[in-house]
Amino acid sequence: MGSCRGETRNEELGQADHPCPRHDPKGPGKARMLKKIQICLCFFFVSGILYEISLLSGCFFSYMPMSKHFLTPEQVLNLGKSIIFLETTERLEPPPLVSCSVESAARIYQDRPIILFMKGLTNDTALDLNSSYAAFSLLSSMKNVFIFPLQMETVFQETPLLQWYNQVVPEQEKNWVHVSSDASRLALIWKYGGIYMDTDVISIRPIPEESFLAAQKSQFSSNGIFGFPAHHKFIWDCMENFVLKYNGNIWGNQGPFLMTRMLKTLCNLTDFKGTEDHSCQNISFLNPQRFYPIPYPAWGRYYEVWDKSPNFNHSYALHLWNFMNHNRKAVVAGSNTLAEKLYKAYCPTTYEDLIQNVELRDFTHSEDVV
Repeated sequence: MGSCRGETRNEELGQADHPCPRHDPKGPGKARMLKKIQICLCFFFVSGILYEISLLSGCFFSYMPMSKHFLTPEQVLNLGKSIIFLETTERLEPPPLVSCSVESAARIYQDRPIILFMKGLTNDTALDLNSSYAAFSLLSSMKNVFIFPLQMETVFQETPLLQWYNQVVPEQEKNWVHVSSDASRLALIWKYGGIYMDTDVISIRPIPEESFLAAQKSQFSSNGIFGFPAHHKFIWDCMENFVLKYNGNIWGNQGPFLMTRMLKTLCNLTDFKGTEDHSCQNISFLNPQRFYPIPYPAWGRYYEVWDKSPNFNHSYALHLWNFMNHNRKAVVAGSNTLAEKLYKAYCPTTYEDLIQNVELRDFTHSEDVV
């Protein structure tokens, strides 16, 4: 009854009988301790993962100023809810309108990463710019704003646009700044999803749609703002058509005209009657009032004084048509223009640091010179 298993068998074989191993009273204690250590290690491992995730979540963006500089574009973009801006010129100092666009988005979408990709930026220059340029430093300090170099060859990997990019000669392209931006926004939204916005779009309230195009007017789509989840077929088809119908000499051929012709292959576009939106194939075609309440022929009205400012109750954001601003009209402190009021309301830090204080410093400097 109390013998070891196999003891009788050992006697039959004439083998020396091995004593039963003694019960170690410390055994259960050691096992419990090892189990506790394993649980603790698992806890710290899971906590580490959750902490990294928390750094990228809206609820924990308050931690970002210390740690966001160590994050890669892929880590931020993989969240899939980014608001994406592009700067495809070589300039490194974002002008006030660009700063206002990014800041307003950061304020409206506080739970989402706001990313500004800059072609002129390299990994080596990123940190130096914080102290060199006021707008760069201003935007970098915002908890959910990220500024990364725009590396087009990397962006176009695994898309139909890579072969086109490897064959095109930028120096020979008439509209390269615009064409390269048109291509980059498609590739980024295809890969990661989110919302793309031009850098002259001021956000005033959240866009409730996930898959949408913005009507510039009836039966015509812009590409200055649009949003889709990652790997949406419409965006892939747009990239294929971008290459198939490429003509860099025609302004907009790879931009708003591309979006319009591709939308027309899916939908029977009709005129907007009021402020209603249209929908087709699970894509929302948003009313011109959503982003273009002031149409491009009247773009100058943003820089005029209004007797009664519009309330833009039907708008999610406002496109200020910077492409039309050949005379470089700017926001001036105290001018009481519509644009100045928008800056004060939706990008107050930009207004204070880049408009109001700059003018005050310039005035003080001129007084000192006199």
